[in-house]
Amino acid sequence: MSEQPAPSPAPASTAGAPSSDASSSVAGESLLAGSPLPAEIASALKRDGAGLVAAIVQQFDTNEVLMLGWMDDEALNRTMTTGRVTFYSRSRQEYWRKGDTSGHVQWVKSVALDCDGDALLVRVDQVGAACHTGTRTCFDGRAFDVVAGPAN
Repeated sequence: MSEQPAPSPAPASTAGAPSSDASSSVAGESLLAGSPLPAEIASALKRDGAGLVAAIVQQFDTNEVLMLGWMDDEALNRTMTTGRVTFYSRSRQEYWRKGDTSGHVQWVKSVALDCDGDALLVRVDQVGAACHTGTRTCFDGRAFDVVAGPAN
């Protein structure tokens, strides 16, 4: 596809945005003031040292785990407000919207935060392959041999 990647402003972690201690304040001002997210969401997130939260992507109707990506406040806001999943690339240091170059779009169905606030579950309708290798999921053909525990 000839679509261009989503715009890539500086990530929250390098633009003075909140660190992993998102609830602290400086001189009475919340460090979340610059977040594009609603305050209740921004304050619930526990970000890593780079200002990112892991985002597990799951097919909404089959519960198939498709991939893991990373989001900062801006990527999560874009995901929640556009209907398409946006990630922050740690290697390229830019935002990218799944499917803009491959055509393998992820249509957002829901987003949930885990009980600890350090991981997101993004349920999507995946069009095409989720993995950059061309496989349906990033876990296809990559299982380890393990001793399985009991069913009970």
